Amino acid sequence: MTREQFRPDDHPNEQFILSTVVGSYPKPKWVDRVRERYEDPDDSFDEGDWAEATDDASRLIAGEHERAGLDVVVDGEMRRNEMVEYFAERIEGYEFNGPVKVWGHNYFDKPSVVRDVEYDDSWLVEEFAFTDEVAARPVKVPITGPYTLASWCFNESYDDDRALALDLADLVNEEIGKLVEAGARYIQIDEPALATTPDDHAIVGDCLDRIVAGLPEDVRIGLHVCYGDYSRIYPEILDFPIDEFDVELANGDYEQLDVFKEPEFDLDLALGVTDAHVAEV
Repeated sequence: MTREQFRPDDHPNEQFILSTVVGSYPKPKWVDRVRERYEDPDDSFDEGDWAEATDDASRLIAGEHERAGLDVVVDGEMRRNEMVEYFAERIEGYEFNGPVKVWGHNYFDKPSVVRDVEYDDSWLVEEFAFTDEVAARPVKVPITGPYTLASWCFNESYDDDRALALDLADLVNEEIGKLVEAGARYIQIDEPALATTPDDHAIVGDCLDRIVAGLPEDVRIGLHVCYGDYSRIYPEILDFPIDEFDVELANGDYEQLDVFKEPEFDLDLALGVTDAHVAEV
């Protein structure tokens, strides 16, 4: 679908460059403190307190994006802990067996798939509904893609990661269907794993075919791949059933823009212009 659907009514110019944010946003320090208390079994901080705190944080971040003048906002993923863990905790078939070291002193609670994955309750509808209610601008919903959910886990059930990713794509499609029923019209699929294994672009394309199946035409689908050598997946991504491709450019001094010159890029190209490693904008 066209980005014109998200043009503000008071936009004065003929040309419209849609502005938004990828999704994840630095959490206020008090949110981390609240999470520690909520996860402490000896603390009196309960689920209601946690919900109130994350509501406050989501309202704060969406408002900050609006004050910055963004056309489409997000809640900064204030309710999420990590992009794979959050979804694995909500998908039947995953289990956790402890953290693994990823880099430096950082650890990731890498899940295992121990049986066929299944969809149970919605993952994001309540999150979207709250932000949509408090925000004056349209709201985008970022979702970790099936290829990354499959690649960044221990696969102990499926014959290969492709089969797992395709099953996960069906679940993502089901979740997006519920989001659309709730009013969402802008979905971002995050596939950072593609940056490290670009030869699997065909798997990602097959997953996207399943993700968009049956969705209304007025639902905008973006694919976000952060970092990596985009020449390894271009022009193949032109065959993906997406409306926009989101790229990280600020950290690499925009050197990869030339990748998309030949052949001509005929999707919307979303340019990442804020370095996520810098705390100030």
